[in-house]
Amino acid sequence: MARKALVCCFILLSTLRLTLAQTTVSPPTSAGINESRAQDAVFHSPSLNRDVHYLVLVPHDYGNGRSFPVLYLLHGLYGDYKNWDSRTGLERYAKTLPFLIVMPDADDGWYTNSVTVPGDRFEDYIAKDLVSEIDAKYRTIRERRARAIAGLSMGGYGAVKLALRYPELFAFAASLSGALNAPRDLDQLRPDFRAKLLEVFGNAGNQARPQNDVFMLLKNSHDSPYFYLACGTDDFFLDTNRALAAQLSPQKIPYEYHETAGGHTWEYWDSALNSMLQAVLRQFESGSTPEGK
Repeated sequence: MARKALVCCFILLSTLRLTLAQTTVSPPTSAGINESRAQDAVFHSPSLNRDVHYLVLVPHDYGNGRSFPVLYLLHGLYGDYKNWDSRTGLERYAKTLPFLIVMPDADDGWYTNSVTVPGDRFEDYIAKDLVSEIDAKYRTIRERRARAIAGLSMGGYGAVKLALRYPELFAFAASLSGALNAPRDLDQLRPDFRAKLLEVFGNAGNQARPQNDVFMLLKNSHDSPYFYLACGTDDFFLDTNRALAAQLSPQKIPYEYHETAGGHTWEYWDSALNSMLQAVLRQFESGSTPEGK
């Protein structure tokens, strides 16, 4: 009897193992997998003399044949073109927004033409090469009123600076936690950034510093975009963001400034992103510069 019981158990276990094996060989389905809508593209930048990548999110109704505005969204120092898509809820926030979002790769070049490395012309790459690439490849509204530029940290500085240096291109510029003092004194305040800052802007006294200083550019601005500034109250760039907002107000340049809890972190940037996107939407819908506040 004991031997028969062992044989029966063996048969039952073998049957169960075979059943389990058969259920695990079925190929997985795509149901429930969150696939990115962002398209990875590459093009040759004449200014950099090399191929560069960017991500682009097209509107959900891009297939209807009409043309759309564009938001250029810049990454921060030590980041890359995939950060906004992979580290925030960007695709969820932008699901129904009626404009393209372009996220270019820009190394750690501070969106500036380097004074020491002639081939690192990252300002020209964005303002000339990338805008031309997007206008040629996608159905865009090729007018200032339909272009916005934004970024975080290094990208926040880049967005404000490029909008000031190319007012004919951008009607809206947004900065989240912007490193707005980059060419001024950031190399003294943050020694960990010093080597790259000196490579890009040169030593103190180099003419590239005032030429790329957003505070100096703002003083001479005659056709400024609408500015959207936001910074966390625990961010080490809070003072420089407050300083730029304080300069905007007496010059009667339209802007809005937001301070909320948070530091120089992806948690803060994700929390601030949707509000910024809604401000971009309002700008595109108005087709003109809103009143400052």
